[in-house]
Amino acid sequence: MDHHAVTPLPPTEPAPPQGNARSRHLRRLMVRAFAAARRGHLGSALSMTEILQRLYDDFLRHRPGEPLWPDRDRCILSKGHGCLGLYAILADKGYFPLADLDGFSRFDSPLGGHPERHRIPGVEASTGALGHGLGIGLGMALAARLQKRASRVVVILGDGEINEGSVWEAALAAGKHRLDNLLAIVDYNRFQSYGAVTSVLPLEPLVDKWRAFGFATREVDGHDLNAIGDALEAFPFAGGKPSLILAHTIKGKGVPFLENDPAWHHQSRVADAVIDRMVALLADPPQAGG
Repeated sequence: MDHHAVTPLPPTEPAPPQGNARSRHLRRLMVRAFAAARRGHLGSALSMTEILQRLYDDFLRHRPGEPLWPDRDRCILSKGHGCLGLYAILADKGYFPLADLDGFSRFDSPLGGHPERHRIPGVEASTGALGHGLGIGLGMALAARLQKRASRVVVILGDGEINEGSVWEAALAAGKHRLDNLLAIVDYNRFQSYGAVTSVLPLEPLVDKWRAFGFATREVDGHDLNAIGDALEAFPFAGGKPSLILAHTIKGKGVPFLENDPAWHHQSRVADAVIDRMVALLADPPQAGG
């Protein structure tokens, strides 16, 4: 296939020291899928790498070999356009083969530009039309309570997504029902589809808003694995209240020429040289000694 070089070549800056080997591995998987289609919402996926890493490595009770295990925890990616991140962690965990990432966005692949519940093992809800994930998670959390299951429900939201009024309707209901088995995580990278959140629709004071809707809250550096882990370990943050983590992140984190650039909310027809530069920047540093 002839991929036209629409995206300009990035500068050849060295990769800064950041993250850890596992974070870089997951980001490389996202780039691998993105490279297969030369399109996708890569910046929106990279910003939540450490959030997904901590959730699936250490917090969620789940069984890749039994995706519909009734007592599993549920994780809903409400910002469904960031599915490259979800696909990377699900493939890494063994929900489907890593090779499936190479079919991303192809007609015959289940891995589309937004996740589909009944086509992809490990996907709990079909998302993409923004604003629905928290309402779905609310229903799952209520069902777990009624069925006397210990399942916890996590919903990952985008900051631009919470412009949607349906998010706040669900938040009101979660507070009313005192759902302390429900955790919302906002990927607060401060950029949405065409610009900065502060320009499109300012959200501050954001933590105060969630508290007013009945949530117990914590703020963390969304790329600090220890801070994320500490917050997850403290869940629920208060008895009889849903919880919220406001994760301060960087859009495009890990690939310097993507970071904080709204042009990388979505890209298509990306040149091979641009992909190669991403891979180089995400490579593990050489081992000392020999």
